[in-house]
Amino acid sequence: MANLKMDQSRRLSAVIFFLATFLPAQGGAAEGQALAWMNSAIPPEQRAALLVGAMTLDEKIEQIALNTAANPGLSGCGLRRDTRHIEGIPRLAIPTLRLTNGPTGVAGGDCNPNPPTTAVPTALAAAATWDAGATFRWGEIAGVETRNIAHHVFLAPGMNLGRVAQAGRNFEYFGEDPFLSGVMAVQQVKAVQSHGIQANVKHFVANEQETERSSMNTVVDDRTLHELYLLPFEMSIKDANPASVMCSYPRIGGVFACESKHLLTDVLRNQWGFQGYVISDRKATNSTVASIKAGLDLELDNTATWFTPAKIKAALAAGEITVADIDNMLKRRFAPMFRLGQFDNPIHDFTPVDFAAHAETSRLIAEEGSVLLKNQDGMLPLTASSLRSIALIGAATFAGAAKLPATGPKGIITVNSARSVTPLQGLNSALKALGSSAAVTFDDGTDLARAKALAEKSDVAIVMAGDISLEGEDRANLSLPVVDGVNQEALIAAVAAANPHTVVVLKDGGPVLMPWLSRVGAVLEAWYPGQEDGIAVANLLFGVVNPSGRLPITFPMAEKDGAIRSAEQWPGVMIGGVRTTTYTEGLQMGYRWYEAHGTAPQFSFGYGLSYTTFSMSQLRATKSADGTKPIQVQFVVQNTGTRAGSNVPQVYLGLPASTGEPQRLVAFQKVSLDPGEKKRIEINIDPDASNHPLGYWDSKSQKWSIADGEYQIRVGDSAANTQLRATLTVRQ
Repeated sequence: MANLKMDQSRRLSAVIFFLATFLPAQGGAAEGQALAWMNSAIPPEQRAALLVGAMTLDEKIEQIALNTAANPGLSGCGLRRDTRHIEGIPRLAIPTLRLTNGPTGVAGGDCNPNPPTTAVPTALAAAATWDAGATFRWGEIAGVETRNIAHHVFLAPGMNLGRVAQAGRNFEYFGEDPFLSGVMAVQQVKAVQSHGIQANVKHFVANEQETERSSMNTVVDDRTLHELYLLPFEMSIKDANPASVMCSYPRIGGVFACESKHLLTDVLRNQWGFQGYVISDRKATNSTVASIKAGLDLELDNTATWFTPAKIKAALAAGEITVADIDNMLKRRFAPMFRLGQFDNPIHDFTPVDFAAHAETSRLIAEEGSVLLKNQDGMLPLTASSLRSIALIGAATFAGAAKLPATGPKGIITVNSARSVTPLQGLNSALKALGSSAAVTFDDGTDLARAKALAEKSDVAIVMAGDISLEGEDRANLSLPVVDGVNQEALIAAVAAANPHTVVVLKDGGPVLMPWLSRVGAVLEAWYPGQEDGIAVANLLFGVVNPSGRLPITFPMAEKDGAIRSAEQWPGVMIGGVRTTTYTEGLQMGYRWYEAHGTAPQFSFGYGLSYTTFSMSQLRATKSADGTKPIQVQFVVQNTGTRAGSNVPQVYLGLPASTGEPQRLVAFQKVSLDPGEKKRIEINIDPDASNHPLGYWDSKSQKWSIADGEYQIRVGDSAANTQLRATLTVRQ
């Protein structure tokens, strides 16, 4: 009898263990429950399924929207009113998930005030390096510092294209070309996630303007959508495996992006194999049932509007959604957290930021991404030893302080930089390092006569000017605006008239018009350089660093140059009470439009000067192919000048005429050479690569196709200057 009782006891214990370990918790599991999902030997997807199976319905609903509860366990972090976290569940070992903004550096997270971080150059400046390694280093700063401030999700990279030169957020993106954007985004995602931080690629998709972005309708044909606007997202999904995607504000073809089953499920998950979760842009969720059924997993808003307990439970009761829908939403979010170690190595509190190292990296990116646009008669670099006086002139925003990028509506989110270097500090520092005693005098440009007088008596005049690009609004035009009471156009004209040795340094978020271009000797495009502004620009002006940046976006000659020439295209017209923007230019966007119409821009996509000169020659390329094997392209680049420098050979491909395709960028490589040095560059173009270099999107079959016929391989240093040509014949 005793043995029988012992066997029954053992069997009962085994049953209790099984139930406690493997069955879902109902109304709250015991604190001693075994957390099977914390076994790191189990694949992330299985761990996510085990975790979701142990959650109560109320716990599940808590996890699909941000909440406004106090931010626990993070010292020195005052809670923002617009919270950016999902409260953790300690009994299930679910950590609190904190999100921080991204495209301009680590800021706008869950803490108030923002903890100190590094103010890096803009994404557009990073793209202007045409160096995947530079963008990776940018992403490393983001990943490390997101972890330093105890956050988990970095809301970047942004990959919307520079379709409209006036678009307010061009500075947050990588320019007008989908391939360049995709390459840069892939590196940034890889770098961020290498530090156990989630990258969030955004804004998916067709959000190329800020005007009425939250309610507008974008009309774009399916082929153009896939070949241009979806392509960088496809590249990032396939090549970098980001944890999450942010759906955008607009309607796409009449359906809000965050409730588009075609985009979020058919394309993103079924065509591309995306395994992560989809988060809405802030307040971009417009429904409960439609959004969930489309594939939206997390509502981003400081106060949930649609994914509230009441609305979710009502939809469940009505049979409009199921618990399985909620489970899938959570599995898709928890799996990347497991994959990146955010359960196994939880981020508990702040850790020190290596500000010195990150400042150095930020400076290098600012230098490498600056583009020398004009250099008449070799005015630059300035010879420090021969100068006695330098006039530094410009509105305080650009010439008096480091130009830090800002994001958020009206620019409310600025990185709380640990330091910044003003233009005056930078020039004086560079002069001292070069052994020069030249005096630098600053004038804020508010008195035109005074600024002109200073320029007249100085050896050289440096005018720093720019624009103010902001999230939430597009620029009214491409002219330099009045800033700090300074008419910048008039200021540049006056200074140039007073001193023939006038250099203009631009700090802007995208293309600007230059009616004064012929009157100045040199123009340096520095974008928004970030905290190291002063020293980076000074190093370039004095030749400590040789400029090597190239334009990631075309600079037009006039306001109406380029593809965007009608109100229907931008900012849209009212149709049925909704602002509707139609991409009637189709594939002819950016540099493709200029080629198709034989129009010369002010400065072309890919353009940039150096303090040395280069030549390209001896092009050899595959002559025939079957559309499956890599295409080989070889050529020689030589530094024909007297200084060491870097060039960016660019490979463009012209598809057969039957495809109706403009030329497209398919490869590039940054190469550094000493004076007289030459190097043979070898590039393989893989038809199976994620950017589909030989392909066109066949809307009828809903797949990429390769056409038989003649392809033209073009190699040069910009979209408008491809001096090396070869013909490739494809027969499948």
